[in-house]
Amino acid sequence: MEELGKVYQLIIPVNGHIMTFNLDAIIMTWIVILLLTLFGYFAARNRSRLPGPLQVVGELFVEQLYGLTEDALDRELAKKYAPLICALFMFLLLSNWLGIIPHLGEPTKDLNTPLILGIMGFFIAHYAGIRAKGFKTYIKAYFEPVFFMMPLNLIGELAKVVSISFRLFGNIMGGSIIILVVSYLTYSIVLPPLLNAFFGLFVGTIQAFVFTMLTVVYISVQVK
Repeated sequence: MEELGKVYQLIIPVNGHIMTFNLDAIIMTWIVILLLTLFGYFAARNRSRLPGPLQVVGELFVEQLYGLTEDALDRELAKKYAPLICALFMFLLLSNWLGIIPHLGEPTKDLNTPLILGIMGFFIAHYAGIRAKGFKTYIKAYFEPVFFMMPLNLIGELAKVVSISFRLFGNIMGGSIIILVVSYLTYSIVLPPLLNAFFGLFVGTIQAFVFTMLTVVYISVQVK
């Protein structure tokens, strides 16, 4: 393990090749997973008709995201995909907020995190499309309106992964760079904490919502 500025990497030689793991992103991701697991446990542990604060927050997330998923898809598909959409949004939201806490960082400012989530959404959307339309109808759509459009249609689908991933990565990493530069220029007095709160809470929330809704839209496009 070697120190690269504030980034810690684990370097493992495998068959003459080098595999590099960003330990910062891995640790922050597991912190997010642990916090979400604890939140889910305590929110659902003592459910009642007079809910406590954690149950209210949990039900608010589930109800709103289930409604958005149902609007984009239909009731039956929402039952299948709403849990995924809710988990995705909560993971991204907490990941983007994590940088507000001193000595912690957003796992989403490592390109691997949004990229793997984009690839996951890509495969889920196309799997849903095959299930809904059948394989022949699904493949036929790539050759419309004329057969030689297939390469462009295929590139367009792959570009969705790049677009959704780099949008999230660019906004989170861009915010981190701005905070770092301003902190250096102002010696971390007043302005950087405000910028940190702005990018973490406001921009982080917007980007988590956009990424999640685009995933829903991609699924909707494939199944209809």
